[in-house]
Amino acid sequence: MYYYISGELVHTEPGTAVIDAGGVGYKLNVSSTALGKLRDKQGSKVKLYTYLSVREDALELYGFYSVEEASAFRMLISVSGVGPKAAMSILSTMTPEQFALAVTSGDSRALAKAPGVGSKTAARIILELKDKLSKEAGAQEQPAPAAASAPASGVIAEAQNALLVLGYTRAEAAWATGGLDPQAGLEAVIREALRRLMKN
Repeated sequence: MYYYISGELVHTEPGTAVIDAGGVGYKLNVSSTALGKLRDKQGSKVKLYTYLSVREDALELYGFYSVEEASAFRMLISVSGVGPKAAMSILSTMTPEQFALAVTSGDSRALAKAPGVGSKTAARIILELKDKLSKEAGAQEQPAPAAASAPASGVIAEAQNALLVLGYTRAEAAWATGGLDPQAGLEAVIREALRRLMKN
């Protein structure tokens, strides 16, 4: 329903940001990560990407500082047994890049550090999202154009999978990681690929 809300940031408190857009104050549930980036912007114009959670007893609006954070949230709530609160807890303890890295490397301990997220839930997140990524990769592996390069492997392949976790397509991930040095390490490759995608 809402893709983003843009307006003046009029109030923040733990877990909450209020944006005045067209004379309406929108209360958004935000992660600690997003709140940290908003803290110095009180009274300024900001833009938060959104997700509207519809339940029988409530409508709740969730706000995200970046497209990547919003995509990570949507990935998380697609996992059985993971609701918006658990997803926000995870995104409050790690950046979207760190989340993608944890999924692609199978680091359930990093996910389980989030309050309210146990080891079983963390393991389920990795299992379901890795399975989803492998299905997406299989669906997209059609006959490649003549100009396409060979399939990526190692660090570059893992970085591409991390970008898929953040909502990018296989083609975008391949373009963003093209020519990057795998010796720099997985996290550095992901960060540089995201920079390219945000500039493009």
